[in-house]
Amino acid sequence: GRELGKTTVECSDTPGFIVNRLLVPSLAEAVRMLERGVATVEDIDTAMRLGAGHPMGPLQLADYVGLDTVLFILQGWHEKYPSVELFNVPETLKKLVSEGKTWKTKQEKDFISISN
Repeated sequence: GRELGKTTVECSDTPGFIVNRLLVPSLAEAVRMLERGVATVEDIDTAMRLGAGHPMGPLQLADYVGLDTVLFILQGWHEKYPSVELFNVPETLKKLVSEGKTWKTKQEKDFISISN
């Protein structure tokens, strides 16, 4: 990577290496927060943009990455490492993907029926 002008890092073999190992479980936790009714989609995303300095919130980022991609990653990790709670797949994520929806396509009132 250095020959291409990129910064490289080293990491031992772990699911998702560094970035995805930190990112994907945090995206799943944002979904779990919605399921528990902790905050709205907009409030979770706004809090992480403003409070953590992220350019977009976790649910907007999940849309950007692709909910189907996030689901695929979590399912693979959960299958291989079923005892790791961070890799549990939120039911709402499964439901949204099966319906072909994203957070952007859901009205907040509709989300309540998805998470119950």
